[in-house]
Amino acid sequence: MSYVVAIDQGTTSSRCFVFDSAGAIVAFDQREHRQIFPRPGWVEHDANEIWHNVRAVVTAALDKAGNPAVSAVGITNQRETTMLWDSVTSEPIGNAIVWQDTRTASVLADYGDIDTFREATGLPLATYFSAPKLRWLLDHHRHTSVMAGTMDSWLIYKLTGRHATDVTNASRTMLMNLSTLDWDPSLLSAFGIDRAILPSIVPSSGPIAEITTGPLRGVPIAGVLGDQQAALMGQACFDVGEAKCTYGTGAFLLLNTGTSPVASRRGLVTTVGYQLAGQPAVYALEGSVAVAGALVQWLRDNLGIISTAAQVNELAAAVPDNGGCTIVPAFSGLFAPYWRPDARGVISGLTGYVTKAHLARAALEATAHQVRDVASVMAQESGVAMETLNVDGGMTASELLLQIQADVLGVEVVRPTITETTVLGAAYAAGLATGVWPDLPTLRAHWKADRRWQPSTDDTARETAAAQWAAAVQKTLP
Repeated sequence: MSYVVAIDQGTTSSRCFVFDSAGAIVAFDQREHRQIFPRPGWVEHDANEIWHNVRAVVTAALDKAGNPAVSAVGITNQRETTMLWDSVTSEPIGNAIVWQDTRTASVLADYGDIDTFREATGLPLATYFSAPKLRWLLDHHRHTSVMAGTMDSWLIYKLTGRHATDVTNASRTMLMNLSTLDWDPSLLSAFGIDRAILPSIVPSSGPIAEITTGPLRGVPIAGVLGDQQAALMGQACFDVGEAKCTYGTGAFLLLNTGTSPVASRRGLVTTVGYQLAGQPAVYALEGSVAVAGALVQWLRDNLGIISTAAQVNELAAAVPDNGGCTIVPAFSGLFAPYWRPDARGVISGLTGYVTKAHLARAALEATAHQVRDVASVMAQESGVAMETLNVDGGMTASELLLQIQADVLGVEVVRPTITETTVLGAAYAAGLATGVWPDLPTLRAHWKADRRWQPSTDDTARETAAAQWAAAVQKTLP
């Protein structure tokens, strides 16, 4: 039996999973890290805290698994979160700016309109992506020995000493050209960024470097993908037209478009899905929802109407509908397909009838409607009518959410046996590169459905709910 370790450095926690060669989870461990909010719209992470947590979860997961011999390590990570560190001391320079952060909204116009860099990068000009964050960091932290990167680069550097990132993470920076898969001189010039401080770009699956520290010393890092692209691989979406949606802090719908990028004209993102060593990159269309599970956390931490995230389901199930109440959680503006950083969250339709149970149900519906907004545009631009939505991520533990999602979309929703597809995808990428698994068909054979949800409402009810949602969205805009 061969074993692969997958490190998942996420938005709210860091996790480590040990997989066997059948693709089964042998052991895992998890630690949360602080969410730092210095000002409204600002979101930061302490990179040293994350590094310490990663080391801790790796050690704990390996101990739980009996410290087996590991063939390869894969890394998946929150993507656009950006940081600087000192190349001499290897210490972070300030906090990392998290992908949700909107501090750069006021200066985006300095770089052009929303489509200025879309042809080269596939991305709209938005606070979401790394380049404006990196420019802000460089302007506010003056150091002579600077290295820059996303969280995968930070972990690779700390584990191996190599400064590298993969094509999926690089495709989220607004600095990589989608055609050349390399840093683009014109983009670097536009943001005033020196190429020398950036990591080298490597395939998602392929040997990167051997780990030089800790219990995984001598084991190669052989797979790296941004979290949503890792989930695309973990869901075995290897053919054109196959799609998945991951529900976590945010919600992310990706559609495999093959080896040629498909340009979006209606608010989607064109991104690299994955690249195997020695092969062309596979591209995807993506719609990103900023706030999904984060809304449940807000109900727990800010409003106190639940004490655990799981309680939202019991509370929401206590009522048959939202009581006329709609929540649009534009905490960080609206992402796809709107791309309005100036939007602000609203709770509309409040009356004396509305209870905390209605708010809980409206929170679940908010995620489902945001995914519907993205799916609708994706179907129009790809020309592929969605018949089934494969889902994964922590929120899919909520069977009520998945029924609401099926009702809102009007299509079947399918949850796989292994819902931890993000870490599974990272493990797959590393295992493919090291011979643990021989090919993609072998990985596809591992995928199995756990449960399916069919729509239970008619078209009239669906259209009424969609109209109520659309009206609430308009109220978020200045």
